[in-house]
Amino acid sequence: MKNITTLSAIFGATAFALSVTAAYADNLGQERITNSKTQNNDIVEEVLVSAHPLSGEGLAQAIQTLSGKQLQRNLAPSLGETLASQPGIHSASFGQAVGRPVIHGLSGTRVRVMEDRLSTMDVSVTSGDHATTVEPFIADKIEVLKGASTLLYGNGAIGGVVDVHTGRVPHPRADDATTGRFEASMGNNGDQENLAGRIDGSFENWLWHVDAFDRQADNYNINGFAESSALRASEAEEAHDEDHDEDHDEEAQGTLPGSHYKTDGGALGLSFATEKGFLGAAISRTEAQYGLPGGHGHHEDEEEEHDEEEHEDEEHEDELAGLTPILDMEQTRIDMEAGIKNPFGTFSSLNLRLGHNDYEHSEIEPNGEVATFFQNDAFESRLELIQETDTQHNVYGIQFDQRDFSVVGEEAFVPGVDSRSIGAFWLNETGFEGFDLETGLRLERVSHKPLTGESRSFTTIAGSGGFVIPLSEKLTWKIAFDYAERAPVGEELYSFGPHLATNRFEIGDSTLKEERVLSTTLGLSYSNAPWDVTVSVYYSDFNDFIYQNSDNRELDELPVFLWDQDDATFTGIDGEIIYTTGLFGDRDLSLRGFFDVVHADIDSTTESNLPLIPPSRIGLSSDLDWQNFALSIDYVHAFKQDDVASFELPTDSYNDLSLYLGWQVPTAREADLELFLRGDNLTDSEQRHHTSFIKESAPQPGRRVTLGLRYTF
Repeated sequence: MKNITTLSAIFGATAFALSVTAAYADNLGQERITNSKTQNNDIVEEVLVSAHPLSGEGLAQAIQTLSGKQLQRNLAPSLGETLASQPGIHSASFGQAVGRPVIHGLSGTRVRVMEDRLSTMDVSVTSGDHATTVEPFIADKIEVLKGASTLLYGNGAIGGVVDVHTGRVPHPRADDATTGRFEASMGNNGDQENLAGRIDGSFENWLWHVDAFDRQADNYNINGFAESSALRASEAEEAHDEDHDEDHDEEAQGTLPGSHYKTDGGALGLSFATEKGFLGAAISRTEAQYGLPGGHGHHEDEEEEHDEEEHEDEEHEDELAGLTPILDMEQTRIDMEAGIKNPFGTFSSLNLRLGHNDYEHSEIEPNGEVATFFQNDAFESRLELIQETDTQHNVYGIQFDQRDFSVVGEEAFVPGVDSRSIGAFWLNETGFEGFDLETGLRLERVSHKPLTGESRSFTTIAGSGGFVIPLSEKLTWKIAFDYAERAPVGEELYSFGPHLATNRFEIGDSTLKEERVLSTTLGLSYSNAPWDVTVSVYYSDFNDFIYQNSDNRELDELPVFLWDQDDATFTGIDGEIIYTTGLFGDRDLSLRGFFDVVHADIDSTTESNLPLIPPSRIGLSSDLDWQNFALSIDYVHAFKQDDVASFELPTDSYNDLSLYLGWQVPTAREADLELFLRGDNLTDSEQRHHTSFIKESAPQPGRRVTLGLRYTF
């Protein structure tokens, strides 16, 4: 209630300020102005949103954008899988409903996932089995900022930032035409069904947005056993050593139990824009129910204590749940945004973003009992001021985050924690003769107050410097240096209990210090038709890197893992080469190759390799557009990952072959109607993501063919 009251007060103050400010709001806190249109004698200019407030071109920091046809052809049930074919990005999957992005080998709290420049404010960083609440199927575009993006969105985002642009708070556009996009598809593996749509329009000075989605699938098919051959061999050896007979007859094979999901939701947005102001708000709702694969049971001993009658009553529900726990999630989110042009002094624009999120989910046993209940009440706000001259571009900002997190039940491995953070930042872009210089600073204060345990507060700083050096119109070098400090999160400080999703007994350390990292990135970009080449090499040196280390003990029949700190280094290279030419016409054939390599070392007395580090990959693809037809073929080879921690098993290499075939159906209207056929994992190979906690017991889906229809106007 306190958060809602605060939100209402700020919203009211903003509305009042806009009503008395005779300035046109173009939202340049994060955007650039393009076209303009006269409407009802008012000038309403189009606003293009970007995750980075500096120039969209020529940033020293690595940035990738997935939009348009490329985004549509890569859509997947999870955000991680949607981005997984991009160089340097992998997915930390937990079945098909869960997949958080992994950037340059870093994941969890080190990668900030956002919806329209505010955090998703869910609990996906708390555990690998918690899904992000952002919906890829209604996104306009997805931007990825690689490397230390701490200056923009928080000192914890050492790995990078993923920003999903939904446009749920409508922004001023160049015209008042109503636009929309609808997609319906069905997949054979797991009877997958997807239905999503959005419409954006305006009347007079009002702009509106509506979207909705409904996606579901049953347990998906796999090639062979759910357990990997390495795990099966390890279990057989252990059984032999203990003089036990290992019986695999009842092991899951052919279908992965607990891989089903159902998610639906939607949003309504409304904005008012005139030459005097821009103010908008949106409310969205998301509900999801999905299985938790991986074979982790939730205290099966307790189930045996139930009487026979209860088991008979719950037999049908056990079958529906696939004999695995399920997660039932609900979220309601409110977003607000305002902007003012030339608000005061020498500043060219002001942008204010506010968001409030009410999140909860229950983890439900196969017998229908609620084992654990999570709640997260979060509020986030950002204020940015832009100052521009002929040679300089300055961004000044403040950010406030508030998170009231609680968890109760048998798997409450971390106590409730109230977390607060406030940060101030400055970024500068200055043009010199022969190069551009980018600099930035951020100061942040983070505090954690647990229900049980000692409160902790941290003051962290971050700084960056980068050079963009064009050697010619076609060739550009980029050099970036970043220093950042990350405060420990509540899970790292206060965990103590069984975490069955990861099959561990986790113990935090309330004395953990700030994590510090010094990173260097060298980038090269070359663009000269028909070639486009980007390559990035990076090195990150961590002091007091926070990670989970095995303690070689057991509690509650689970291996004990301690949150620990040691020095670590991450070294990697990734790149993309695109060749575009004409086969049937003007530049209608595109050939693409990409690669990524990351290596991570930990300076520990017991370990030399960090866990969950992605393998090296290479990929080849071809896109052809001919008359009304579009054809894409993609091939990815993931190499074996055997540089593993002592408590991990190596992951075998695999090949992934996919195909997309689209036909533009002729229509009488100025609209696009596309019938498409998509094939994933066409070789039906066994694929296991080394970044997944459950990789040994839950492979990726086998062969899947999807037929769909997409209508855009």
